[in-house]
Amino acid sequence: MNLEHFLPKYLEKLLDGDRMGCREILGEALQTGTPVNIIFTDLFWPVMSEVERLYKANQIDMITEHMATRINRTLIDQLQSKLPRRDARNQKMIITCAGDEPEELGAQMCADLFESDGWEVKFIGGGVPNDEIMALVGIFQPDILFIYGTKASGAPDVRHLIDNIREVDACPHMRFMLSGGVFNRAEGLWEEIGADLFAFTAKEALKVALTDQKADLSKRSNRRNTTSNTNKVNISLVSNPINSL
Repeated sequence: MNLEHFLPKYLEKLLDGDRMGCREILGEALQTGTPVNIIFTDLFWPVMSEVERLYKANQIDMITEHMATRINRTLIDQLQSKLPRRDARNQKMIITCAGDEPEELGAQMCADLFESDGWEVKFIGGGVPNDEIMALVGIFQPDILFIYGTKASGAPDVRHLIDNIREVDACPHMRFMLSGGVFNRAEGLWEEIGADLFAFTAKEALKVALTDQKADLSKRSNRRNTTSNTNKVNISLVSNPINSL
């Protein structure tokens, strides 16, 4: 079912802070027989992304962004138990994110969708120190550590986390996936950071996670040794708040 004609109506109600109106439009979408996972990826996700874009472009204020995010989160929470459940894939994932509510919502949606797709997921949210993430990686031994919604200023910290986990060999088979935030805006940054996987959306993440793609660390090492000046520029760019818009 194509949900495109619901998007502008739902976004309008969302930006107005019209909780009842959003519920009514969601009800109409569900009455079409569209599976809940498609509601997540084709209604909630693009609208969430548009709210983020409007806020970063100063086209809506903080109150509007907060109301929209909270309405979305309420409806997503209500529908989470209605997601379809496929058989277990016998694969595990840890999902973490930046600490603000929009990033938490995106990461939560990813956690819900991966669980629906048969993954065992630990969703730890944002604001967790790197040493605690490393400890959980060592205990849980996930197949993927998924880091969502990193702000520009947080990119160097993500690099340190990835490098430190690899250095101590906390989980040799684990791969790193990045999505959202600065990694959606700065092309190729996820590779420079040293991640194995990148996805622009949750729907794409579900597919990418099932590939056998891994980072070529020898290539990354050579690039860092031979183009150190370029790398310094990259990090300075993502650390500048102007470039995070």
